Amino acid sequence: MIEQHIDISGADGAMNSFVVYPEEGGPHPVVLFYMDAPGKREELHDMARRIAAVGYYVVLPNLYYRRSRDFWLTERTEPAMAVMFEHMNSLTNAMVVRDTEAMLRFVDTQPEADASRVGAVGYCMSGPFVMAAAAALPDRISGIACIHGANLVTERDDSPHRMAPMIRCESYFACAETDRWAPPEIVQALQQALVAGGTPHRIEWYPGTEHGFVFPRRAGIYHQSAAERHWERLFDLFRRTLQLNNARSDA
Repeated sequence: MIEQHIDISGADGAMNSFVVYPEEGGPHPVVLFYMDAPGKREELHDMARRIAAVGYYVVLPNLYYRRSRDFWLTERTEPAMAVMFEHMNSLTNAMVVRDTEAMLRFVDTQPEADASRVGAVGYCMSGPFVMAAAAALPDRISGIACIHGANLVTERDDSPHRMAPMIRCESYFACAETDRWAPPEIVQALQQALVAGGTPHRIEWYPGTEHGFVFPRRAGIYHQSAAERHWERLFDLFRRTLQLNNARSDA
């Protein structure tokens, strides 16, 4: 595997990012990996490596780069959580769309990346961000996954559920059974919007899980069998929307 820690130049500055991809067999389809609120950290690097190991060029940016290049939540104390929420609440969908455009410009120049095949996965706070990216860049994003996403239905004009008519790619939503950030009534409202918008999608509930269940280092929350199912669904989504698209284009 090839790993790089690089800065990606964007409209708002240098976005420090982790890039990982297989050493051989390229160019590889691209997966943009959008972090959860605790920040870009080794736990996420390991998850990016797992995606790359099955044949993808993965870009994991630090979305907090405008405020901090190295923040990650090391302990869940009240002061540390307050800083995390300040960082999280500083982000907007429009900002992350600009960041996505910067990542796409970057992968367009990388010989190891097949930038004609791009998927995205967002965890927790980044569920809305992958939806915003797919809505704003429908000709570039071929498949998205939202894993225990937060704030998917709000009163804001840029609420993710309002973007449904603009999302043309296939979307997958993994929902925890117990999740104050996405309770059943919110997921139901999201599903209604996706159906009304004609967005190809699948919403799947994960019984016995809580918000954050995919993260191995989340003590008391990590749910191994559910996390493995999320990997199975994620790889199947990208196999179909990224790999098979290329096969059809070559036919």
